[in-house]
Amino acid sequence: MESRWRKAKMSLGLNLCVYVPRTLDDAGDSPSAGSSTAALVSPVASSSSAATSANTTPTAADNANANGKVMMPTTPTPTSAGLRLSKSGSKSFKKTCAICLTTMKPGQGHALFTAECSHTFHFHCIAANVKHGSNNCPVCRTKWKELPFRGPLTAEFPQGSARINPVNGHQNGGQMTILRPLPRARSSGRLHHMTSLLPDTDRSIFNDDEPLDSLSEAIEGSQQGCLRTVEIKTYPEFTEVPESTSERNFTVLVHLKAPLAQTLQTTSKLGDSNSLTTTRAPVDLITVLDVSGSMAGTKLALLKRAMGFVIQNLASSDRLSVIAFSSSARRLFPLRRMTESGRQQSLQAVNSLTSNGGTNIAEGLRKGSKVIEDRQAKNPVCSIILLSDGQDTYTVSPTAGVHKAAAPEYCAVLPYTTDGRQQVPVHVFGFGADHDSVSLHSISQTSGGTFSFIETEAAIQDAFAQCIGGLLSVVAQDLHVKVEILHPDVHFGSIRSGSYSSRLADDKRNGSIDVGDMYAEEERDFLVSVNVPPGYGETALLKVGCVYKDPLMKETVNMADVQVKISRPAFVSVQSVSIEVDRQKNRLHAAEVMAEARLSAERGDLTHAVSLLEDCRRMIMGSTSGQSGDRLCQALDAELKEMQERMANRQRYEASGRAYVLSGLSSHSWQRATARGDSTDSESLIQAYQTSSMVDMLLRSQTMSRASTPRQMRHVKSFPARPQPR
Repeated sequence: MESRWRKAKMSLGLNLCVYVPRTLDDAGDSPSAGSSTAALVSPVASSSSAATSANTTPTAADNANANGKVMMPTTPTPTSAGLRLSKSGSKSFKKTCAICLTTMKPGQGHALFTAECSHTFHFHCIAANVKHGSNNCPVCRTKWKELPFRGPLTAEFPQGSARINPVNGHQNGGQMTILRPLPRARSSGRLHHMTSLLPDTDRSIFNDDEPLDSLSEAIEGSQQGCLRTVEIKTYPEFTEVPESTSERNFTVLVHLKAPLAQTLQTTSKLGDSNSLTTTRAPVDLITVLDVSGSMAGTKLALLKRAMGFVIQNLASSDRLSVIAFSSSARRLFPLRRMTESGRQQSLQAVNSLTSNGGTNIAEGLRKGSKVIEDRQAKNPVCSIILLSDGQDTYTVSPTAGVHKAAAPEYCAVLPYTTDGRQQVPVHVFGFGADHDSVSLHSISQTSGGTFSFIETEAAIQDAFAQCIGGLLSVVAQDLHVKVEILHPDVHFGSIRSGSYSSRLADDKRNGSIDVGDMYAEEERDFLVSVNVPPGYGETALLKVGCVYKDPLMKETVNMADVQVKISRPAFVSVQSVSIEVDRQKNRLHAAEVMAEARLSAERGDLTHAVSLLEDCRRMIMGSTSGQSGDRLCQALDAELKEMQERMANRQRYEASGRAYVLSGLSSHSWQRATARGDSTDSESLIQAYQTSSMVDMLLRSQTMSRASTPRQMRHVKSFPARPQPR
């Protein structure tokens, strides 16, 4: 022990980092023979801090973490009042590296760095953190006066530099560099700008994405023609119509259901332990993250952890790029494959994020779009995830909540595929009570993505999990539905398709719906109205077909047409309406009432808005499907009731009501699950759109969260999937 203190004192006196071998006579630990650890002591750190760091004993949980491979971003210690740093947090961070969350166990050959604020980290972790622009302590946010960094030291410090053997693949020539003081600011504002996000000045074209290599080809080559197709079903409003009766708005339901994800294993010979075992289309994912000043503290820590979950659940064939924006925007790294090394580098880059500055959403979107448009290689599936917690302080856009389209500044930077024909969906997450839900909803609606409302900090990871659960299961792309009249006296009246683009020919005898991408097991329902003339025997009204591209096989699939026929008896005693058709009528009517109630609320008439929602609830529960106990109708009723409560007064509507309604409209218009506030006590309609892959990813997120922070976090409640048409 005396020898250890002598070397520490010498290093402090010489302002050097020193390699201190561990000896068996050190008090407090009993490492195995021959094991050692390296301690990096800051010249400004106290000797007591160095001693405390060196003699910290890891717990059993820490040892378990050290044996695992999962690296997750740092998170504050949760309490019953919310997630925040505990008073004893500093002690736990001395045992566990706050960056990689693995134990700093003595005797494993890892170099440790103790900062001037007395927090200790693995040297390779904190050096990478500093390399990405962070000059603050990841734990207490203290701005450091001296920074650790890696690099060759032979020329500058020929004597006294310490050599460390590479550990766990971390190699940089074997040299550790001593602490380097921050450069003195030339002006009063220079030091502040060093920690803010700066634009990419070294590259104007983002064509440096990582090649796909041969992994995608190996996956593609493993298929042997096993192809499951989209299922088409049709339901007429009535199966029987009297022969002498004519119907002007006879409704036909067109129901689509995507197939399950392929379960064939790949035959990849790349030897990657993370190769896909369930075959799916690889993804190019760009996350655009708000790191403005309002994201400081727990928000940023939980965002980092959510990004860690996303990174850990991407496969080696998937690619990820992260854009961070505040007053400006920068790309943390180009599109990179999520191999083991890619994950580690991505996690380190995400952990380097700090928060300050304003909110420039348009600039973040512009850079995210440019990453997509400039990429050299292309995975079959591509999407953007955008998260923001504040008002845009740079882009002038309407915030009154009544406009339908995105502001011109946003439209100009929304991403398109290389051919310029298809938009890339932007799935947007509005976080907290202060975000601009109207602008964010308009971005998602214009791009074909969804808008989710994250009301509580703890729900960020679950919201991301549900989203990527769908993105990682795309089984159909560019899907188009075509409808054609068969009877010479029948014509189309309308096509009710929500936000999906639909068209009718001038002669009203042909129509189409552009559905786009579908996740595994996802369903779509569209209502088509036609006129039914008098007839005899059996009347063939129309036929429905679809064509789409299989993203994995890269083949075009043409589905056989399905005909819709009704019988025409002379007399019908009781006409029984189809439960399936009635259910979807209720869903579309509820969505229309939500939009109308929102307009009333924006005009300041909350009483009328609540009255509209109440009338809709009574209508739904009094309908045929509502009276039969249909679960979709029950979920609609619960959702409308929740909206009424969030419109109780102006303050609550501004804080959460508007965002809750907009996320509901987004969910209904695209028939896709979204995160919806913090309504965990009522059965929300979002679960009616959930798929198995979304539920599985959500449960994985919740299990991980419970294991790391038990009893303190609230999560999105999981409900059964949507009811199946009979």
